[in-house]
Amino acid sequence: MAISVFDLFKIGIGPSSSHTVGPMRAAALFTQGLRDRDELNQVRRVEVRLYGSLSATGIGHGSDNAVIMGLMGEWPDAIDPSTIGARIETLRESHTLLLAGRLPIPFVWERDMLLLDENLPYHPNAMTLIAQGEHGELSRDTYYSVGGGFVVDAAQAASGVLDADNTVLPYDFNSAVELLELCETHGLRVSELMLANEKVWRSEEEIRAGLMKLWRAMQDCVEQGLKHEGILPGGLFVRRRAAKLHRSLLELNKPNVIGSTLSAMEWVNLFALAVNEENAAGGRMVTAPTNGAAGIIPAVLHYYMKFSDEVSEANVVDYLLAAAAIGILCKKNASISGAEVGCQGEVGSACAMAAAGLAEILGATPAQLENAAEIGLEHNLGLTCDPVGGLVQVPCIERNAIAAVKAINAAQMALRGDGIHFISLDRVIRTMRDTGADMHDKYKETSRGGLAVSAIEC
Repeated sequence: MAISVFDLFKIGIGPSSSHTVGPMRAAALFTQGLRDRDELNQVRRVEVRLYGSLSATGIGHGSDNAVIMGLMGEWPDAIDPSTIGARIETLRESHTLLLAGRLPIPFVWERDMLLLDENLPYHPNAMTLIAQGEHGELSRDTYYSVGGGFVVDAAQAASGVLDADNTVLPYDFNSAVELLELCETHGLRVSELMLANEKVWRSEEEIRAGLMKLWRAMQDCVEQGLKHEGILPGGLFVRRRAAKLHRSLLELNKPNVIGSTLSAMEWVNLFALAVNEENAAGGRMVTAPTNGAAGIIPAVLHYYMKFSDEVSEANVVDYLLAAAAIGILCKKNASISGAEVGCQGEVGSACAMAAAGLAEILGATPAQLENAAEIGLEHNLGLTCDPVGGLVQVPCIERNAIAAVKAINAAQMALRGDGIHFISLDRVIRTMRDTGADMHDKYKETSRGGLAVSAIEC
């Protein structure tokens, strides 16, 4: 399976890549299939069945609303998030769904939106969509949202072929060992090797333009996060903190005020908080590589761009390419899905990716970059996914800030060494996979254990 940097980084909406972005894409694909087979106008009813983790935390993650938007023909990278609430309210009042945005069919929420306490084979994030015609069932398909907005259907899951892209890459790698060997053999930096692979799909100009578009979306997300104050939706009454923290840091930067020696770290916290508060509010952001961990990679890049003397677009491109190389290894050899391996797969992977990206633009050798990623991931092993109330707020928002700072420290530690270290990145990724397999389901995005339960008991 060939994975592109643009597979790992996608513009979407909050609050969850696997529970919001993935289900919306699945429903949009289902609707597109009806249209392609000329079955759309024959549909008289659609039934939605959410299973496993999608059922357990689907309401808090907006899975139900996301599926409806997908059935209406919307896609995560194009939909205006501000319109979702009003459109859902209209549907609930009228009991009418505009399938593909044009065909009105009856939709009774209590009857047609089913949250089932059952796990399907292959992955805990499962959903089945059924289209009924006048004379019976027209179409049925099951989709698995496998993390980071990636979606596979039942046929792909059964065959083990998770992606139709069998593109042959010039520098294909399935382990960090192979990545380092390719870099050494061909005299390439990690970002250079990734750029060569990306050219199989796009021109260099398109690649650079696409990565800069992602960076602008990350910047816009931070800016939006700094504009808004008040209470996040969902019923936990969690306050937004980024705007207030921003004002405090601006005061510290005034010439007549002595700034804190920790202000740089606080700026990192600020960038991460802004992104994840915006994500929790259902705003526009970049899946990097998931929504729950979306603040880490942009926070570290914002940190570099703010505190470095000389910055350029090339830094942004190299950072994202190098980060993606590590994300590919995590996805291929373990998982980036909290429902599959816990938060170590989301925040842990993002921390490793950010550490690698920063190390790359600070001049690390490939070996030092691999060491930075290993440090970042190793110290997130065992991290559970236990969102309070099924919302991507507590502990998710703060967790991104902590991991962003950890990524910077990991890069700095690696750059002080020569790349030789005791535990390899490959071994840490395997450990993440095995730890996730051993982890009880209540700690994997079901909100049935850990902090999610402790908050209620207290």
